Amino acid sequence: MKRVTGIGGIFYKSENPKKLMEWYDRHLGFNMHESDEVAVIFKDTCKCETDRQEYTVWSPFAKDTDYFEPSEKDFMINFRVADLEKLIDLLKEEEVEVLGDIKNYKQGKFAWILDIERNKIELWEPSKEE
Repeated sequence: MKRVTGIGGIFYKSENPKKLMEWYDRHLGFNMHESDEVAVIFKDTCKCETDRQEYTVWSPFAKDTDYFEPSEKDFMINFRVADLEKLIDLLKEEEVEVLGDIKNYKQGKFAWILDIERNKIELWEPSKEE
């Protein structure tokens, strides 16, 4: 079974997320998403393996966010996956710490795990409409 298919996003804490995003946009050309909370930094134009365009986002979070908990780290990586439900079942069998239940949003299905150093990892199966 294929597990990770790509990097969906890179997230980390920032003293001033808006100002930092403006700096990255101005100096490195990160294109702001319509939400002004994330920037799309890479788009996969080959549409390999799917009928939708894949992308990677970058987003600073407020320094006091609790979104990365229970990890105490200042970052979180989001990995795209092909079949989130099957992967979560497999990870549970392998005794990986899974945090909560799978959540469904407009962008797709999300789940969270901790690696052996207690880094929170977000797993994302994009919606078919993306």
